[in-house]
Amino acid sequence: MTTSETPSTTAAELSPEDHQRALGALAEIFLTDEGIADPYSRYAVLHEVAPVLPSLDGSLILSRFDDCQALLRDNRFGKNFDPDREVPGTGENDSEVIAFRRKRAEEQKGRPQSMLGLNPPEHTRIRGLVSRAFTPRRVDKLRGHIEDLAEERFDVMAELGEFDVLEELGFPLPVAVIGELVGVPREDWPSFRSSVTAMTATLEAGAGIEDLRAADTAGREVWEYFIDLVAEKRKNPADDLMSGMIEATFEEDGDRLNDDEIIAQAVLMFAAGFETTTNLIGNGVAALLTHPDEFTKVRADPGLVPSAVEEILRWDSPVQLDGRSSMELADVAGRTVEPNQRVLTLLGAANRDPLRFTDPDRFDVTRDEGAPMSFASGIHFCLGANLARVEGQVVLEGLIRRFSSIELNGELHQRKRMTLRGYEAVPVTVVPA
Repeated sequence: MTTSETPSTTAAELSPEDHQRALGALAEIFLTDEGIADPYSRYAVLHEVAPVLPSLDGSLILSRFDDCQALLRDNRFGKNFDPDREVPGTGENDSEVIAFRRKRAEEQKGRPQSMLGLNPPEHTRIRGLVSRAFTPRRVDKLRGHIEDLAEERFDVMAELGEFDVLEELGFPLPVAVIGELVGVPREDWPSFRSSVTAMTATLEAGAGIEDLRAADTAGREVWEYFIDLVAEKRKNPADDLMSGMIEATFEEDGDRLNDDEIIAQAVLMFAAGFETTTNLIGNGVAALLTHPDEFTKVRADPGLVPSAVEEILRWDSPVQLDGRSSMELADVAGRTVEPNQRVLTLLGAANRDPLRFTDPDRFDVTRDEGAPMSFASGIHFCLGANLARVEGQVVLEGLIRRFSSIELNGELHQRKRMTLRGYEAVPVTVVPA
């Protein structure tokens, strides 16, 4: 059954008890350590009582797969950042945080944005150019190089025996892949890990003032770095994405990207290219080690690697939500949405939708029920989805080939992030094959 066959739940149909229960679950997801550690049991509450939830701040919260997909593919909805928004659905309103976001938004006016924050026609113009670096054919050609880079990491891991997967594989491999693709010098890669982690706090609805200040400082430092790097690429172009953006022209008008536009896209590609893939690797290893029977299936049949990676993406997605604002009066899942009203799509909840996936809380590496919502949908579908999938497959193939045993040797603790989901560390002990 799809959501189109299921009547939408409206505020009028919700009992006061169910409405409060749903809002309570939503607040826990965004504002409590327990909710961040386990959003999935709270998503189940939303599926049960309020899959279409009018929230306290006027937003509409969607948790069903089909509703989320339809919204993200609807051109009546776009990106429209509002610094005055509260934490979705909670009624929480930190005046200092809002004042800081408002001030930062004012400072950013006039500066080109990355594709992540653009609507057509600007989004179409820039994405069409950048996407040339991420075609399936080009990504497939990269597989051999990714395998070579992974082998270097596996050699280090075999020597160590005990290590944190994120430190030895989850960060070094994706940053090498995207660093070379974008054109960031190898010697500079390590310095970006803390900067990008700090910067991405702005994507967290519940970020506090100190997190936002740290994000602002890191963002300014990274921007300054890329100013110098663009200048260097203009003098000495190479076979990388930044040089390609500098040299490319738009066919329809012969226009070129200016330096700020190039920097905005390069920062997005580089940061997103390793931050989310780092979490994919960490979440994936953790999922397999906490489900040993499923890991055994993959070891016995390496042909399951692609479906196992898809299941990792579905079961514990590195990106848990996405949002849009209506640009005109529209209908969403049976509800009228006013212009400029925000709609939040809970991607992690969509991936656990019982109307879309059989027994959705079961981790099953043989599952074959279609792609998850982890890369979003529509015009903002993740540009690096093919690259992330290849990296995930190379990692899993290598782990089962190079190590006869992999076991957790410590506790797993979630990062205090809801939008970008991952672990603080994934400590393991390995035995080389």
